[in-house]
Amino acid sequence: MAATEEYLTVSELTQYLKRKFDMDPYLGRIYLTGEISNFRIRRNAHQYFSLKDEHAKISAIMFRSAFAKIRFQPEEGMKVMVVGRISLYPPSGSYQIYVEQMEPAGVGALYQAYEQLKKKLAAEGVFSQPKQILPHFPRKIAVITSRSGAVIKDIMTTAHRRYPPAQLYLFPAQVQGDAAAAELTKRIHQVDQIGNFDVLIIGRGGGSIEDLWPFNEEQVVRALAACSIPVISSVGHETDTTLTDLVADVRAATPTAAAELAVPVLSDELLKLKQQRLRLYQAFRALLRAKNQQWQRLAQTPIFSQPGRLYEGYYQKLDLLTRRLQQAWQQQLLTKERQTVLLNQRLNRLNPLEQVHLQQRQLNYLQANLHKNAINYLHSQQRRLAESVIQLDALSPLKVLARGYGFATSEGKVLKQTANFEVDKNFVYHVTDGQITAKTLKIRKDVTDDRKTNL
Repeated sequence: MAATEEYLTVSELTQYLKRKFDMDPYLGRIYLTGEISNFRIRRNAHQYFSLKDEHAKISAIMFRSAFAKIRFQPEEGMKVMVVGRISLYPPSGSYQIYVEQMEPAGVGALYQAYEQLKKKLAAEGVFSQPKQILPHFPRKIAVITSRSGAVIKDIMTTAHRRYPPAQLYLFPAQVQGDAAAAELTKRIHQVDQIGNFDVLIIGRGGGSIEDLWPFNEEQVVRALAACSIPVISSVGHETDTTLTDLVADVRAATPTAAAELAVPVLSDELLKLKQQRLRLYQAFRALLRAKNQQWQRLAQTPIFSQPGRLYEGYYQKLDLLTRRLQQAWQQQLLTKERQTVLLNQRLNRLNPLEQVHLQQRQLNYLQANLHKNAINYLHSQQRRLAESVIQLDALSPLKVLARGYGFATSEGKVLKQTANFEVDKNFVYHVTDGQITAKTLKIRKDVTDDRKTNL
């Protein structure tokens, strides 16, 4: 057998294969088409899914920074075209495609997003709201567009030459780029809150669908739908139709046409304004093209094109650890739930209610027995009382008097002996039916039985 040092570890083999993938020039940029599978949207996170066809499947990952740039909503089963690179993920030893760009197969990504949002807003009735009528002689006109673009110049020139009394108020905003939608929405709310304008014109010059995209953003469309001022939309050329055009009260083919709709007509200025607009647009487009080429040259340098490669492994490792933490937490929760069930069962077996019921029955028995004994004791005491009353009645002095006896008193005292009497002193003699007042005439003491005689 070979020496131990000739054997590779799994990590060493995996790292070797990963370097092979990363160094392969054909795998550094792959154009791939397939059907999305195992897709579940993860908000503000990296997206994990698969791409498949009739005979094969490949795992895919799209990092958050790249996913945020696509304009449509990927869905399960949607056929897409992606651009990315093939590499190997060492912890699992599986190869996968790192997607950098994605768009629907057969239709542009922005067009797909446009149709999805258009369908949603139409179902809510946003486009079918009653349209407001433009005033024929507006005094104040609010304009939302770029400060330095050709749009505001066209509108100002047209409005001032056609109708000098009209006052134009510019609310400058970006009309292109990622920050344009939020700024446009802010300006719409600002104009609506001021509220003393007769007409609102919002627009920009022509361009590609990417250039016009801020006017297809949902927040801009909803802000215009809620605006209380009549709105004229002038975005792009006549062939360009944005969602802003659909929700506005009036759509103008061009910014110049928007000014013409906002103020009374002055036909002799139309040709001049259109020529100026065209020259400015061409110059702006040429400048934009030159700047775009310069930006692309800089963006293709390695430091700018793919700076995120340094962190890709950490991103995936973080997601893996997060999933493990969630699984451990769920397992711990299940364990605690089972323990709770067992404790509830034990508690039911040791339920104190049975002891309470037993003690309650014993208490009821003792109460009944106590009540019975109390009644018997009361009857016994009543009988004793009756007997005592009979005995007391038998010993009553009144009974003695009834048999013919009597007794003498003097000054409230009973005279029982001869020593209690005094000669010539009155005393009261009590008999059964009254009292007799008498006087002692003579006292004789009986010596034999020492009894007293009352006279």
